[in-house]
Amino acid sequence: MWSNGSLHPFLLTGFPGLEAAHHWISLFFLFIYMSVLFGNGTLLLLIKEDHNLHEPMYFFLSMLAATDLGLTLTTMPTVLGVLWLDYREIGSAACFSQAYFIHSLSFVESGILLAMAYDRFIAICNPLRYTSILTTTRIVKIGLGVLIRGFVSVVPPIMPLYFFLYCHSHVLSHAFCLHQDVIKLACADTTFNQLYPVVLVVFIFVLDSLIIFISYVLILKTVLSIASREEKAKALNTCVSHICCVLVFYVAVIGLSLIHRFGKQVSHIVHLIMSYVYFLFPPLMNPIIYSVKTKQIKNGILHLFTTHRIGT
Repeated sequence: MWSNGSLHPFLLTGFPGLEAAHHWISLFFLFIYMSVLFGNGTLLLLIKEDHNLHEPMYFFLSMLAATDLGLTLTTMPTVLGVLWLDYREIGSAACFSQAYFIHSLSFVESGILLAMAYDRFIAICNPLRYTSILTTTRIVKIGLGVLIRGFVSVVPPIMPLYFFLYCHSHVLSHAFCLHQDVIKLACADTTFNQLYPVVLVVFIFVLDSLIIFISYVLILKTVLSIASREEKAKALNTCVSHICCVLVFYVAVIGLSLIHRFGKQVSHIVHLIMSYVYFLFPPLMNPIIYSVKTKQIKNGILHLFTTHRIGT
């Protein structure tokens, strides 16, 4: 039996049975890593530099890009360390901190998508009051509320990890630390740590997705009442990017939840792949979706790089 205060580190795991191919697999993850950094970094730079994008929707988009960057920067260093350098050890404090930020940022992303749905709801269902409702002060309050909810709600299950004794093993099943992986190794009463995350998922992921769904039902009802076909298309077009990001995120959440709850007979490799899809697919796809589907972002990116090229 060993406690978190001992010198024993946890051991991270890559792809069991594919250790010989880890170097090649790491190249794929490195490409994804660089793509996420480039895509989301470009979005943040563009929104900062282009004053035409200093609007509520793009403020929330910049929060989404920053969250995706944070999630990727939190997970990928240890993933590449395991796959590329075969460095598997991680200290208990570092492990628990990584788990905290991974889960917190996931809940923050859900909150941002909800805030973006609220923005689209006001823009389409109450356009005349858009600027008076979504004032700078209110936007900042919404942003802070999303951050506080995400980072505070994960504290209760993470704090006990520092005080548990661990005797089952010290080998984790991923190349990064997750709360559900760590508690499997604890020799203590983990009832709270088993139940609290379920409640948290229901009150954040399920409730957020339900509110987003209801908001789009109301948006669709408003759009269908518009007489002009062009105006209908224009209104719906402003929602396409957000809808795609919502689908990308929640499909990944649902897929990982289903495989975790009901896929005990499924190969461990499938569990690993779904975990990587959940953590890497949304950060990779979100900037692509907005770059392709949003005219202002597309034009801004072209202008940004064209101006930079001319300047050099």
